[in-house]
Amino acid sequence: MPTVVFVLPSGRRVAVEVEPGTTMLEAARQAGVDIEGACGGSMACATCHLWVAEDWFDRLPEATPEEEDMLDLAADWAPTSRLGCQIRIEPALDGLTVRVPRSSLLSDG
Repeated sequence: MPTVVFVLPSGRRVAVEVEPGTTMLEAARQAGVDIEGACGGSMACATCHLWVAEDWFDRLPEATPEEEDMLDLAADWAPTSRLGCQIRIEPALDGLTVRVPRSSLLSDG
């Protein structure tokens, strides 16, 4: 199973193995990362916003125009911003690392 890594605002790293097809939002919840994801993954908000590590960003499928529109609403937007609900983990993404902006957390995790 692929492993993904979340880097929290505190610098703490949380790694979790997930089934292929799992979204980063779902993976965060499985890992106990208290990411908001207010819309439940229906791409109707930007509260699962993540910063993808630069060396991983170009390996992801491109964001859809709809995701780009939602990212315009994200607090703390950065050039490697993506919505966690739109990144599906596949074996080729084993080791994917993302930073979690403080604005995406319900608590400091």
